Amino acid sequence: MRKKLSILLAIALLVCSIAPVALADQKVDLSGKLVILNTNDVHGYAITDTSVPSMGYAQIAAYKKLALSAGAEVLLLDAGDATYGQPIINLSKGLDAVKFMNAVGYDAMCPGNHEFDCGIDNLLQLADAAEFKVLAANITRTADGTTFFAPNTIFEKNGWKIGVFGLDTPEALTKANPALMKGVSIAMNEELYACAQAQVDELANAGCDLIICIGHLGIDDESTGNRSLDVIANTNGIDLFIDGHSHSEIVQTVDQKAVEGQETPDTTLLISTGCYSQNLGEIVFDGETLTATLIPASNAVVPTIFGDEEVSAMVAAVNDEINAQLSGVFAKTEVMLDGNRDPGVRTQETNLGDFAADAILWAANNAYSQPVAAAITNGGGIRASIDVGDISMMDMKTVFPFGNTIAVLTVKGSELLEAVEAATSAAPTALGAFPQVSGIEFTVDTSVEYVKGEQYPNTTYYAPANPGSRVTIATVGGEAFDPEKDYVIATNNFTAAGGDTYYCFGYAYSQTGYDTTIPLEDALVNYTAEVLGGVIGETYAAPAGRITIK
Repeated sequence: MRKKLSILLAIALLVCSIAPVALADQKVDLSGKLVILNTNDVHGYAITDTSVPSMGYAQIAAYKKLALSAGAEVLLLDAGDATYGQPIINLSKGLDAVKFMNAVGYDAMCPGNHEFDCGIDNLLQLADAAEFKVLAANITRTADGTTFFAPNTIFEKNGWKIGVFGLDTPEALTKANPALMKGVSIAMNEELYACAQAQVDELANAGCDLIICIGHLGIDDESTGNRSLDVIANTNGIDLFIDGHSHSEIVQTVDQKAVEGQETPDTTLLISTGCYSQNLGEIVFDGETLTATLIPASNAVVPTIFGDEEVSAMVAAVNDEINAQLSGVFAKTEVMLDGNRDPGVRTQETNLGDFAADAILWAANNAYSQPVAAAITNGGGIRASIDVGDISMMDMKTVFPFGNTIAVLTVKGSELLEAVEAATSAAPTALGAFPQVSGIEFTVDTSVEYVKGEQYPNTTYYAPANPGSRVTIATVGGEAFDPEKDYVIATNNFTAAGGDTYYCFGYAYSQTGYDTTIPLEDALVNYTAEVLGGVIGETYAAPAGRITIK
């Protein structure tokens, strides 16, 4: 059995935490030690920005160099969602993010669900461009069960063998466009635990002194069964779990599955940095002990690390090019449009949700041969608010970054009810599927428990056992709702294909669907110009009252 490690936890987010002060002043000797730096859910926040605050890749690179100059061996690891989010990386379909990470000197990453936003083929191309390991043990080809990526790798540092393996959330099957996930399987629940344990056993048998999982799993309740917490509790032997997905700030120990004969179970150090490079994870390993902390971008010492000049220049050059392409102003808004997550587009109707759904409905009616009754779009597709003032394409691509197109499909009223019931299953808790709508009025009674029916195939979501038990649809297209009536609905091509909880849309779309090929942001721009006269005003000062949460 491998030696049990001691774990020390520094207070996360302490403004004057000892480790960064010592490194910044270069007064610490880390000779003979391993420093493991980690990021997750960077989402293209590549630029050092004190307003977020965000370290950006230049400061991450500088901090790595400081650790090296203090005598440490260094590993830099990322737990996914690095290649999609902000326009600076979106326009290259993630390739620029990989180039930045190459320049910083990352050693390995695991894919997140957003690594699949442009499909598995694009992700394989990104992995080919990476000068670091892309690790995923639980992502396999449906046809033959082989892995797309190396499951694990071993680094040798200071005479120690450091085994690292990767896991990705099975939610990627539906949080990415299901149409782009054909032929991809992702182990979940018991199969996920078995996969993780097999990786631990393989690395332990190879003589690894430290076993690390980089996993994009998260700790959200909606992910129960497939969280980092669940993997740790159902396996034995993971020393360090670097997590992503839920945008959580975590530095804690978690009990592993008990081994026969143990009085107390071993523990795993679980760390996650939040998101947007607002923190950098740091774990120091001396062969006996893991000492962990989060180093915040707001730390008084971090601004003294001005950033690696080469990386800074590289990021700035790409950013200037993107700004030149997208900086033109096309409209203005007199009201703040609410794209916050929670409370916001994932929990309730917002004025930005109304605006987006109205634009989708308008564009669909202009493009489709039949009248379109209503529009529905997932709140998770809205990634930021729009402040009062001028609006540029940069703003639009920041708020709506996924390049979705507008799709039209015909569903029965009963299918629409099922979709809305499933999409509001977590309410009042935030869920990316939460529907923002136009032409639909409905009520969610959160005092009624959501009862799960059968699990949707190849997803982590469950159909409602009793559609209509929590949700009441009052009207569709201005007329009383009829569960037996066929409705022509507009949505984005992600939900049309069954993304998020909208599994029941998938079959209807395959039979009756039409992709208008109109990008969502183009519809929003044209709607603003042609319908609103270039000014978003009092019409969208507040939510219109289409959704009632009680």
